[in-house]
Amino acid sequence: MNFNSVLIGSEDPQRLADYYTRLFGEPMWRDGGYTGWLIGSGAITVGPHSEVKGSNASPGRIILNIESEDVQGDFERLKAAGATVVREPYTFEDTPGAWIATLADPDDNYFQLMSPMGPEAAA
Repeated sequence: MNFNSVLIGSEDPQRLADYYTRLFGEPMWRDGGYTGWLIGSGAITVGPHSEVKGSNASPGRIILNIESEDVQGDFERLKAAGATVVREPYTFEDTPGAWIATLADPDDNYFQLMSPMGPEAAA
């Protein structure tokens, strides 16, 4: 198996498409109300969903993680592009050099920039 993408359903997918375009650049595809960006080897797609209304009532339930070799630099770039900051970059005492920053989209879905954490980090 191979996990390859996340679909973010929205009552107003165009608002999310505009937001993510400011952050991630022109999308890789647009088709039938769905818009998607390839970020590394995975994709984020936004589109309409009949069962989604309003903002996310539990934004911390599912958080999209985007690896970055330069969390602080990418954070500043996304913030300048209009990203909603939930938490500025931070690190943990027991993992110096591993950074995380939390942001949100207009529907209040959370995503994080984080230092790469490959198999060696889990050991």
